[in-house]
Amino acid sequence: MASYDYDLFVIGAGSGGVRASRMAAKYGAKAAIAEEYRVGGTCVIRGCVPKKLLVYASHFGEAFEDAAGYGWDVPEPSFSWEKLIANKDKEIDRLNGIYIRNLKNSGVEIIEDRAVLKDAHTVHLVNEGRDVTADKILIAVGAWPFTPDFPGAEHVISSNEAFHLKELPKHITVAGGGYIAVEFAGIFNGLGAETTLMYRGPKILRGFDEDLRDTLQDEMIKKGIKVLTNTTIAEVNKCKNGRLEVVMQDGDSYETDCVMFATGRRPKVDGLGLENTGVKLNAKGAIAVDEYSKTNVDNIYAVGDVTDRANLTPVAIREGAAFAETVFNNTPLVVDHSIIPTAVFSQPEIGTVGMTEQEAREKYGPDGITIFKSTFKPMLHTLSGRDERTLMKLVVEKETDKVLGVHMIGPYSGEMVQTVGIAVTMGATKAQFDATIAVHPTAAEELVTMKEPYLAPVARAED
Repeated sequence: MASYDYDLFVIGAGSGGVRASRMAAKYGAKAAIAEEYRVGGTCVIRGCVPKKLLVYASHFGEAFEDAAGYGWDVPEPSFSWEKLIANKDKEIDRLNGIYIRNLKNSGVEIIEDRAVLKDAHTVHLVNEGRDVTADKILIAVGAWPFTPDFPGAEHVISSNEAFHLKELPKHITVAGGGYIAVEFAGIFNGLGAETTLMYRGPKILRGFDEDLRDTLQDEMIKKGIKVLTNTTIAEVNKCKNGRLEVVMQDGDSYETDCVMFATGRRPKVDGLGLENTGVKLNAKGAIAVDEYSKTNVDNIYAVGDVTDRANLTPVAIREGAAFAETVFNNTPLVVDHSIIPTAVFSQPEIGTVGMTEQEAREKYGPDGITIFKSTFKPMLHTLSGRDERTLMKLVVEKETDKVLGVHMIGPYSGEMVQTVGIAVTMGATKAQFDATIAVHPTAAEELVTMKEPYLAPVARAED
C-alpha cells in the first residue's frame, strides 16, 4: 500500500476547503490546506462579508433622512470612505485570524503557498519548491471575476478592487446585471456616488422571478441610479482630466470616474495543473464532478465555485462537509442543490427560495399553479414618507397545495427567507402557511395572511 505525506491535501482555503479539511481532521485524517493569498476565501476576504459591511454603511444615508419623520433632528451628516475601508479591513483581519486559529485547533496544517497538481497524488508547492503527496486531493480554489476583452479593459476594475479604492468616486459605472452588480450599484449610490448601472439584457437579475426583477429595477431608478439596459460598453478611454470616457455599443459616450465590471465569475482552473492529472472540465470550463463531488480521477475531488454548481458560500460549506462525511466518515452524503434559499443585498433587498413563477408554469403547466401576491408600503416608511414598496409572492402547485417558491423584496427579506426556506425545503403547503398565526405588526405576516389568489389584470383594448 502506498505511503503518502497526507491523507488529505486541500488546495484553496475558502469556505468549502476549510470546512472539508477541519471535518476530515476531526475524523482522524492527516490533513493539510494550501492557500496562496489569505485564509477565508472569496466570501471572507473579498466577497460576502466585506460587501455586507459596505451595504450596511450605504443604508445610513437614507436612515438619517427617514429619522426626521420620527421626530429626530439629525445634523448634516458627513461620510469618510477612508474610515469605512480601514474599519472593514480591520474586521477582515480579525476574521482571517479566526479562520487560521480554527484550522490549527482542528489539527490541519496550513501551507501558505501556491499549490499546483503534479500528478494524481502529488502537489508541487511553488514558492517552497518542494513536492508533497496525498491519498486524497480536494480542489476548492473558487472562481475569479471575469472581464471581457475590449479596448480599454485595462482601465476597469472588478469587485475585488472595489473593496480597496483609495477614495469614493464621484461618479461610477457598474457593468452587469447580476447580484454583485446590483449590490454594488446600491452601495455606491447609497454612499453618495452618482451611479450608472449598465446591463446588456432587457432587465436586471436574469434567472430571478420576474416580479422581483421588475420591482428592484423600478426601486433602483427611484433611488437615483441610472439603469441602462440592452446596451454594453464597447470602449473605455483615459481622458486628459484623469476621468474615463465610456463609449457604449450604440456610439454614445459619457465621462465617469470609475468603471466596475461585474459580468460574472469563472472557475479558477488556469495554472492548477489539471492537465497533469487528467481531471476533466465540463462544457462551462468548470471541474466536472459527480453527486459526491468526485472528479473523473478516483482520488481527486472538487467543491465550491470551481465546480460551478451553485456559487454560494453556504453551498460550498455544505459540499465540503458532505465530502468529509463521505470520504472520511464512511457516511455517503449528497448535497441537494434543488432548493437553495438566497438573498440579494440590493436596496431594497431580496429574499428568494424555490421555483420562480415562470419555472413553475413550465413544469406544471399554465394552469397548474396558483399565485399569491401582495405589494405594500413597509411600515417603516409610513412616517418616513419614503416612496418604497415591498413585494411578497407565493408560488403554489394547485394539485398538491405545495408551496413551490417564495419571493420577497423589501426590508429584512434576507433574514426572513432563511426561516421560510425551512418550510419550503420541508414541502410545506399553502394550507400550513395559512394555519400559522401571524406575527403582528411585521412584514413577514403577509406570508401567512394572503388568502386570495392573485388575478393578473386583464388586458383590454383602448376605447
